[in-house]
Amino acid sequence: MIIYNVTVNIEDSVHDEWLIWIKQHIPKVLATGKFDGATFSKVLVEEDMGGQTYSIQYRSYSRVALDKYYKEDADVLRQEGLKKFADKMLAFRTELEVIDTYAVNFK
Repeated sequence: MIIYNVTVNIEDSVHDEWLIWIKQHIPKVLATGKFDGATFSKVLVEEDMGGQTYSIQYRSYSRVALDKYYKEDADVLRQEGLKKFADKMLAFRTELEVIDTYAVNFK
């Protein structure tokens, strides 16, 4: 599995509006059919640049599915946020390959 991670720093002046928007945006990304779910998290560190930082981790079905997302959907979906929040939002993207998962088993 590949995790497509989007980290976003959003200025305080548009934070509340962005929070409403992103909660509507995530289902649009999932509706592309290239991901099986997403986790939306707040990053718990103070940023020197100000604002608040969040991470959205989309779980892609495969490398092929993620590449199809880039080719077929990413540009249109990215433009929505850029048009709405322009220079008040800074985003960067990373890919993570899941090697193994572990869980605590209580007996």
